[in-house]
Amino acid sequence: MISQPSRYCTVELQAQPSRIGQVRRIVSAQLRYWHLDPLIDQAALGVTELLTNVHRHAQPDKVCTVEIELLLDRLTVSVHDHDPRLPQVRDAEPFATCGRGLAMVAAVSESWGVRPHGDTGKVVWFTLPAPTSAAALPSRYPAYGAATAEPFADLGAGPRSLADGHAPGHAPARSAVVG
Repeated sequence: MISQPSRYCTVELQAQPSRIGQVRRIVSAQLRYWHLDPLIDQAALGVTELLTNVHRHAQPDKVCTVEIELLLDRLTVSVHDHDPRLPQVRDAEPFATCGRGLAMVAAVSESWGVRPHGDTGKVVWFTLPAPTSAAALPSRYPAYGAATAEPFADLGAGPRSLADGHAPGHAPARSAVVG
């Protein structure tokens, strides 16, 4: 039996350079909201690399979905795109300006991988260990940002579910996201 429900957030977008920065800020704000500040740098770097890969390599389009989920003591960040071709880790030349994305994801994460998503694409994911205090936070709070989804309107569908709240007796985390 799972004693703590998961916390989940998803964003659909076109993987264009301007959107990648926005999603990085959304992920950072969501992790602050979940009191996972120590994971922000690693998660932001990982999601940036995965979205950059979609931007550079995905065919036939650049539409993708970013999901972050906290389940017990593990944060999983995944990116689903519509290209069924699986990525490969490359050995980049010492002075190359690209080709290290997946190696960087592997270096900053606890684990990572890729799985086909039928004939409709693939999912590339990585995990980070979450502090145990984050897993103990209560789960019965209204959806974060539910009444203020307007800042995400230009990202397509925007966040579908931004759940959970703050520990009793503590002020909510401050973030750049209105709500």
